[in-house]
Amino acid sequence: MASKRNVRYSRLAADDDEYDGGYDPRYDYTPKSFDKVPWKSIALALFLLSLGCLLLFLSYFIFSGHMGGERSQAYGLLGLGILTFLPGFYETRLAYYSWRGAVGYRFASIPDY
Repeated sequence: MASKRNVRYSRLAADDDEYDGGYDPRYDYTPKSFDKVPWKSIALALFLLSLGCLLLFLSYFIFSGHMGGERSQAYGLLGLGILTFLPGFYETRLAYYSWRGAVGYRFASIPDY
């Protein structure tokens, strides 16, 4: 691997080093961006929540003997159920509190796809 040891760096100008307190467009936002509802993300969260509940119920039924199956299958369903239930519950809870208008919850905190 070739390395560049002879690269000469130069210092920045003095006015570039410090912030002058002027206008910086990076920190602009529009209030409409907070009100946009990410429908695809909410649908995915509801799907993950329902799939996780289904898998957890199936593992419970296998563990309790109400349904046929081996314990290894129940542990697999339990693991998959937890992995799908937790993100689905979290995103659904964010969407619900954002819809209710709770303080500190905005639709902008839900990733949009």
